[in-house]
Amino acid sequence: MGALVTLDLPDDSPMLGLPWIITFGPLGDDDEWEPVVCGPYERPHALALAEAVVAEEQLMAVVEPLLPALTPEEIRGEIAAAQIAAEDEAARVDQADLYGDFEDVIDEELELAAEREPEPAATPSRDEVRAGLARIAGLLTSRGA
Repeated sequence: MGALVTLDLPDDSPMLGLPWIITFGPLGDDDEWEPVVCGPYERPHALALAEAVVAEEQLMAVVEPLLPALTPEEIRGEIAAAQIAAEDEAARVDQADLYGDFEDVIDEELELAAEREPEPAATPSRDEVRAGLARIAGLLTSRGA
């Protein structure tokens, strides 16, 4: 069994409506090969396809949104936002009490993570994926119109 990595987003996140891609790569350091990028898909299709592949293979699958930026300024804005978020995260880590009692919270965290873990979605059919691609194409072609 492989590993699936994705963003944990709130139900009302606007990112959920974006197209999503899957990047498959080696799970460990022993294998070295170029990652394979698939998509775009609607998020539920991307998650289900990635789950189906990593369930049977020792691979890492990263499911992430595809940002349909139309101009260099939009791309720069996304880069700046990512850099600011990374700086904010680094500041939070620096301010955290690194010597807290880990044992006090680990069981609670594991229980909460287990409760949030959704059941694997059914793998979409070819027709369902194609219908999703058509919806994504409509989304992408209407952006900025």
